[in-house]
Amino acid sequence: MKQITKSAALIATASAIVFGVITPLTSSASAAAAPPNWKKCAGEGLDPRQECATVSVPMDYADPGGPKIDIAVSRIPSEKPSARRGALMLIAGGPGGSSLNAPSGKGQKLPQEVRDAYDLIGVAARGNAPSAPVSCEVGHSELAVTTQRPWPAPDGSVTETMAANRRIADACARNGGELMRHISTKNNARDIDSVRAALGERKLSAWAVSYGTYVGAAYSEMFPHRTDRIVLDSNQNPDPVRAERAWLQAFEGNVEENFPEFAKWASAPGNPDRVADTAAEVRPLFLRLAARLDREPIPWPGANPAELNGNVLRNTMLSSLYDPDDYPALAKLMLAAQKGTVPPVPSGPPETALQNLIAVGSATICNDVAWPRSAAVYQKGVAESRAKFPLTAGMPRNALPCSAWPWQPKEAPLRVTDRGPSNVLLIQNERDVASPLSSALKLREAFGGRAVMVTVDATGHGSYLNNGNACGDDTGSRFLATGERPREDLYCE
Repeated sequence: MKQITKSAALIATASAIVFGVITPLTSSASAAAAPPNWKKCAGEGLDPRQECATVSVPMDYADPGGPKIDIAVSRIPSEKPSARRGALMLIAGGPGGSSLNAPSGKGQKLPQEVRDAYDLIGVAARGNAPSAPVSCEVGHSELAVTTQRPWPAPDGSVTETMAANRRIADACARNGGELMRHISTKNNARDIDSVRAALGERKLSAWAVSYGTYVGAAYSEMFPHRTDRIVLDSNQNPDPVRAERAWLQAFEGNVEENFPEFAKWASAPGNPDRVADTAAEVRPLFLRLAARLDREPIPWPGANPAELNGNVLRNTMLSSLYDPDDYPALAKLMLAAQKGTVPPVPSGPPETALQNLIAVGSATICNDVAWPRSAAVYQKGVAESRAKFPLTAGMPRNALPCSAWPWQPKEAPLRVTDRGPSNVLLIQNERDVASPLSSALKLREAFGGRAVMVTVDATGHGSYLNNGNACGDDTGSRFLATGERPREDLYCE
């Protein structure tokens, strides 16, 4: 792969954002954290070297003497103690993701010199099983794939979305418990610092992906002098007003930009899942098929919802664009629908895991920043989005359960600034449906001189050691192993 250096002029293409200073809410509990009592991890398929423990942290950092919760952590120690530099925290995406098994999984993709330099550390974020797991115990219909993402009705109405959001929010208030009020990105960052203290590390390095880049940015902002080498991979927009609302809205443009990659694949000669003869035919074919399924859904016993409708097709499209390896799932569904049939029901997580994911995800997003509560705001946005971005049918401007959330955010949203050590490396694919280049540029702008960004000519969500290329991978690995970063922003062909 060829490396091409780019000047900071690339950054100027992003919208300018002016950030203020935050005073981090910290707790002496971090300094007093007890060392972990490492034991063999439960579960199958784990590296036998992986150990597990818990770290006690305040439920509410504003009340460090109050109730505590246990955060589950894991580690695989440095493979060469004489070369050990410290600890590398693996921060998962989400909100609602866990890196507890990551030392045995993605951590083993790291080159030997990185695994020699660090203990690999995983963590299940607060509320995420087994770290004081929460559940809202929502109804079966609220677990449907077309409710998890807020797809409007076929005619664009948000009425049912708002009703579902009220049901979810009411269930969370009724069943979620006190911890639901204290699940947030800032508290995830504070928990990471509590883990750092318990590990006895003066500083912490990190490799964060997707939503994890927001947590990593929060940690770098709130505890700048506790950071060593920070790799943020597939970066989120750090909008200090809208936060996750900005992430959701970004899907409308991201899908339009990424769909042509699927269209080229889905029209390639020799592809057993070919849906059209030319790439130009794929988009109108998809739109016609989605509209037909809006009018005439196909029964799909065992699925949730129990029919293949237009929004199920759209949701499959969005999920498939995360990784080119998932393109066949969308193509097979399109081919089946054209024949009036359905494929086998896709496998998914157990209901208990899905309930946990929805509870943690909703709490994080809704506690981070206040959302509009008026249906009219979302109805207007959905109508505008549907007209301009038909592939996503208005979903990116629709409401999440935050529109009916029973609690107001306890803190102001995160503000990322350029104040702190210059020890951040952003790695970003050019074509990423979930974390677009435009969002990464905004995070890069916010960090200013603290960061350098590597833009990779690749498609998919997750770049470093995943969907990227050798140039980007080598740059990330060299930084973690040696501290060497490019002098300026880099473009990897």
